[in-house]
Amino acid sequence: METVSPNIFVNDIKSTIEFYKLLGFNIVATVPEEGGELVFALMMNGETTFMFQTFASIEGKLPWISRSNGGSLLLYVKLKGIRRFYEEVSNKVKILTHLETTFYGATEFSILDNNNYMLTFAEDE
Repeated sequence: METVSPNIFVNDIKSTIEFYKLLGFNIVATVPEEGGELVFALMMNGETTFMFQTFASIEGKLPWISRSNGGSLLLYVKLKGIRRFYEEVSNKVKILTHLETTFYGATEFSILDNNNYMLTFAEDE
């Protein structure tokens, strides 16, 4: 195995794209439906890749995929320059936990994205 790229199902892909742009992600590829509405976006920041796909695009095709907004998914993202990144995004997003050093030696902070998913950013300083 080399990488993992989560495909995260969302209700509003346009607002999700705009939110992740605030975190420095760029669009790599998108897929429109026949009517032209986006149903999928691949975004990257450095070597970190997230895929976003609308629930509407899988309706009736993948019935075992369901959830309410947010829930039990936490995305743990390791990066370099956490203090600089924290300063860049802290006034743009909802901060859940501010910068702290954990018992295992990582410096971390957590945010809530626009879909109520929790993202924890960490650096081994």
